[in-house]
Amino acid sequence: MSPQLILLSAILLPGSGQVWNGQPFRGLIFVFFILLFGALTLVTAAPETSLVGKLSGGLFIWALSIPEAYRTARLRQALRLQTAPRP
Repeated sequence: MSPQLILLSAILLPGSGQVWNGQPFRGLIFVFFILLFGALTLVTAAPETSLVGKLSGGLFIWALSIPEAYRTARLRQALRLQTAPRP
């Protein structure tokens, strides 16, 4: 799968980029921490905090997972191209 499609997948659904990269456990770990930190900031945020502020912990982890999935996909693609038989 192309790195661009994996990037799009990671943007739309947290953890799916890692799953497409063949790392389902890593994707599950990202989803777990997105939910954990999202819930933690939701509970600890002040009542007048905006929804984005209340979910900022989960959004931060999600934002970290996106470039990680893309970078891994690009590395995997480069390795495939290097090991591909040449005519």
